[in-house]
Amino acid sequence: MPSKADVNAWKAQLVAQAEQQILKLTDSDRFKQYLNTLAKFHHYSARNIDLIYAQNPQATQVAGFKQWQSAFNRTVNRGEKAIRIVAPIIKKLTPDDQKRLDITDERVIIGYRYLPVFDVSQTSGEPVLSAKDFVKENLADHQNVTSLYNAFKDYLNQQTDLKVSEVPLATLNGAKGYFQPSTNEIVIGGDEPDNALKLKTLYHEYAHSQLHGLKSAFKDRPRAYQETQAEAVAYVAMQNIGVDTGNYSLGYVATWAKDKAVIHSALSEIQQVSNKVIELSDGLTKQLGLQKEPEHDLKKLSAQELNKSYQGLQQQVQQARNPQQKSELKNKLNDIHHEISKRTQKQLQTFTEENPSIKQPKSELDQSLKR
Repeated sequence: MPSKADVNAWKAQLVAQAEQQILKLTDSDRFKQYLNTLAKFHHYSARNIDLIYAQNPQATQVAGFKQWQSAFNRTVNRGEKAIRIVAPIIKKLTPDDQKRLDITDERVIIGYRYLPVFDVSQTSGEPVLSAKDFVKENLADHQNVTSLYNAFKDYLNQQTDLKVSEVPLATLNGAKGYFQPSTNEIVIGGDEPDNALKLKTLYHEYAHSQLHGLKSAFKDRPRAYQETQAEAVAYVAMQNIGVDTGNYSLGYVATWAKDKAVIHSALSEIQQVSNKVIELSDGLTKQLGLQKEPEHDLKKLSAQELNKSYQGLQQQVQQARNPQQKSELKNKLNDIHHEISKRTQKQLQTFTEENPSIKQPKSELDQSLKR
């Protein structure tokens, strides 16, 4: 069994690796192109964001008719219905206006007007990099993740003050789930077909509940911090159980934490929550019996089956990162090696008995079995 120090080192290593991988992605030329693309889009007010999503909940990137042509080499498709946003009408004041109004501002808002914008899905032309280019949602389905998801959800509902419920994905406006601080509720898209992604989403929203709830220490962090922290915890938790969600998680984090200082500061605060999630998961997987592979009576396995098991375990030991899992795999590997050695020794003994004229140096035989 690994020592407590080994386990703590493993947890710290997971967080450090997450930061390194995210920084590596943000250094890529492709991601820099993405940031340049973002810079071309206007930053809309909260009111306009509400207006955009009220008219088109699936909207991701919006711009005006001429801007699509000049900045992105794209044209609005014929017949598309515009999304209306509010723009201020600004008047430049003369010195007399400033004196009459008793203000020093050179420009003032005298009214508002509606302007038409269009989502990227309503246009055609050259490709536009988006967050989806860095967030690949199709994770490989992994055995037992459904059992762990259900166990984790039941634990949160029964053993904590959190409430976890499920709703159809269609009602979440493109999200996989969310955490509501005012009600201390986690909502998950129940019909998500990718079981690994569903479990990762539960980890993500649980991290929000621990880091950004009403009484949490980091509840006032900016949105970029919050999303970086929650997804990094989810990534670390999934890595701990042997499921690599890098294709999803690293891209998700990078699209929020575009500044390296944000990445470093945000991740420096997640160690405690990451450790808590790992310990919870390890406890649940033990209860479910997911950390133990089916026991085999080695004496009943054929020589071919033994050799195949030995080779497979060797690969698993090399790939294992969890110290506890690696220790268990090594023990199994030693058991199989011992069984193979016993059989080999027995076969050689039988052979020498049947062929007394052939002498085998004992020292060499012992040496070969102890390699």
